[in-house]
Amino acid sequence: MRRHISGLSQASASADQSLPDGLYLARVAHAQYRWHALKPYYGLVFTVLEPKILSGNRLSGRLYCTRKALWKLNWFLGDFGYDIELLGRNEIDDRKLIGLCGVIQITHSVVNGASLLNLDAFAPAGRWEELAGGTASDQISASKAVS
Repeated sequence: MRRHISGLSQASASADQSLPDGLYLARVAHAQYRWHALKPYYGLVFTVLEPKILSGNRLSGRLYCTRKALWKLNWFLGDFGYDIELLGRNEIDDRKLIGLCGVIQITHSVVNGASLLNLDAFAPAGRWEELAGGTASDQISASKAVS
C-alpha cells in the first residue's frame, strides 16, 4: 500500500527544533488513549499559543494512567478546564480534550539514549500573564498546592 505524506521529502533531522524547557500557554490539538499492559497513557499533542515567538509550534507528551500517576492526569484535566461532571464520573472523552487550553511546564531528559519531553506542571490559562512574568517554575509548583 502506498501513502502520500506531504512534506516528507523536505524533512530533515535539523528541521526538528525542540522547544526549550520552560512555560507555554498551549491548546490540546490531539489526544489519544494508548493501552499498554504495564503503563497505559494518554498521548497528547499541544499547539503553543504563547510566547508569541514560538506560537504555532507543536509539542507532544504522555500522561500515564497508572494508579501512581493518576494524580498528574487529574491535575492536567482540572487546570485545563475539563468537564467537571465527566471527571466526577471518572470518565474521559477524548473529543472533549481537544481545544482545552492551559499552561504547561516542560523539560527534556534523555533516557536510554532517547530524548523525552516531560510534562512537569500545569496551571489554568488565566494564570499565563502572572506566570510568564516572574519566577514561573516556583509559582506554577505553588499553584498545585493551592488547587
